[in-house]
Amino acid sequence: MTFDKKVLPNGLRALTIPMPSLESATVLVLVSAGSRFETKENSGISHFLEHMAFKGTEKRPSAMDISSLIDGMGGEFNAFTGKETTGYYIKSANTRIATSFDLLSDMLMNSKLDPVEIDKERGVITEEINMYEDLPMRKIGDIYENLLFGDTPMGWDIAGSKEVIMKITRENFRDYMNSLYSAHNITVIAAGGIETDSAMEQIEQYFGSMKRFEIKKAEGVSINQAKPEILVKQKKTEQIHIALGVRTIPLDSPKKYPLSVLAAILGGGMSSRLFHEVREKRGLAYYVRTSSDEYKDAGTLVTTAGVDPKRVVDAIEVMIMEYGKVAGGKMNLGDEELRKAKEYLKGHLVLELEDSRSVAGFYGHQELLEPEIENPDQIIEKIEKVTKEEIEAAGQEFFKNEGLNLALIGDFEDRQKLESLLKL
Repeated sequence: MTFDKKVLPNGLRALTIPMPSLESATVLVLVSAGSRFETKENSGISHFLEHMAFKGTEKRPSAMDISSLIDGMGGEFNAFTGKETTGYYIKSANTRIATSFDLLSDMLMNSKLDPVEIDKERGVITEEINMYEDLPMRKIGDIYENLLFGDTPMGWDIAGSKEVIMKITRENFRDYMNSLYSAHNITVIAAGGIETDSAMEQIEQYFGSMKRFEIKKAEGVSINQAKPEILVKQKKTEQIHIALGVRTIPLDSPKKYPLSVLAAILGGGMSSRLFHEVREKRGLAYYVRTSSDEYKDAGTLVTTAGVDPKRVVDAIEVMIMEYGKVAGGKMNLGDEELRKAKEYLKGHLVLELEDSRSVAGFYGHQELLEPEIENPDQIIEKIEKVTKEEIEAAGQEFFKNEGLNLALIGDFEDRQKLESLLKL
């Protein structure tokens, strides 16, 4: 798989990734904007704006006009908001790609942001916030990052708070877009059954008139942790959901590959160490998984689990035991276990990139957030080159008491007991 890149005169970046075997194509508009660029006064506006993009333009005045056009060509459309990026995409038959370019550019440049629609969408977002509150398996990630980053944009929920959502106005949206939605802060990606030259011409046709201006910079992450930290969200639940992790590295660090392999060893599949010890051997949890996650200037390796409330202490003790082996250089990592972890990562990457939507996101996020774009075969090669020594060194570097963090959702009030457990 290969890509082509072009920078338009206005600074907008265009990427094309041909996938000749596909008859579908995805057009993704990815903006370097997200919740980490927000303030207390507009927290949640990145996500709110994502909703509003589909509510009508001057050319297509209503949400029904937009949805009918996409349904009428058998396409699917959606959007997503993260802490560092916001994306809008349409996936359709490759013969309808021009319509996708036309519609997405129209939504970004000519959105009506109708006050009536804004008021209606407040209720939708409020219910979305309620939904996440009722899904502790998902919510635990937000609680964990709130623990990591505190009362800063990186620590706030992407969806925002209900109180702020009820106050956001059309002018707030305009101000926000005028601070971040500059042409040079946007990448347009076309992936699938496309022809590169034609796709590039259409990107220039539809996005070449976007304006370029000075953009807002995000607040940097400041870390000042000297001891293990705990955050408990009290809630009546059938399971207690926990996230146990350590601080690691930013996205551009070469150590991300040893840490990714380490995460796979600990909790990357049903034969991983923590899955075996916590679920299979002791029956303490339903799900157990570990991931290595990075932002532009921060990172974490974290294990999440849904645990029997009566045995939550036992589960944390087992997780700490495995973390302690990593911290103490006592993993005793064998050749077969290392090979299996690498194959797990490589296999999941290959499976993920079978879909044009995933391919567009894979290349687009690298363009916006990383120093350079790597093709899948380059990443696979770097995974393959990871050694036992690199994994053990990374583990000992980052698995330290002062960087240990535990977040918990459930009916558990013995904080003192939790504090006594957090020793590697």
